[in-house]
Amino acid sequence: MGSASVPEHPPEKWLYLAFAFVGGYGDAASFVLAKTFTGHITGSLVLAAIAIAAHAWSSLAVHLSAVSFFLIGVFASVRIERALVAWRGVKSLSALLVAEAYLTLAAYFALATHAIVGIEVFVVCMSLALGIQNGAFQSTGGISVHTTYLTGMVTGLITAEARKTASAARDSAQSLLYEIWVAFVVGGIVGAVLALHLKEKGVLGIPLLLLVISACQTRKREPVFEG
Repeated sequence: MGSASVPEHPPEKWLYLAFAFVGGYGDAASFVLAKTFTGHITGSLVLAAIAIAAHAWSSLAVHLSAVSFFLIGVFASVRIERALVAWRGVKSLSALLVAEAYLTLAAYFALATHAIVGIEVFVVCMSLALGIQNGAFQSTGGISVHTTYLTGMVTGLITAEARKTASAARDSAQSLLYEIWVAFVVGGIVGAVLALHLKEKGVLGIPLLLLVISACQTRKREPVFEG
């Protein structure tokens, strides 16, 4: 998946660390509650392959839904962002934060109401939410980043360490990627612990975090993103 072009005013580092925490939180909580990954494709495709081998067709449908709606979320976030450019009174970051918060709340209610298709609706909502996040925040400071999965960034870090390229800009970029990796892992631990102990109520931490991020961001200049 190609990265977005570098924005005119790159978002502050704290914003990417916050979203990496949310990404780890959401992916871990989703796996605990629905036994699938909603924040990246690779893990869900592996689980789908296992489901095919085991003839577990209901599980296969859940895993494929996670993949499909994550990709739909990525696509939708870019389209929404571009559409909002014409609406000067609407800030794209705020709109995407609201969309992600509502989707995670819908995911919570899907499980809390114990509906027959609760797990399926949960996966759809969480995959859309994390897909929107991943599509909206793909680069900062001229480097590609992802806040819902880490495979590409981790392999890039290992490659950079092996090459030991001497550059202040590269060292700064590597430092940022390490920090995003740590934020994602810490978020995953928190999300897993809360989901294990609080069940579906553990998901409510995500919209709360998004509310805090939004409140902090309103005190600062709204970053301009270009899809």
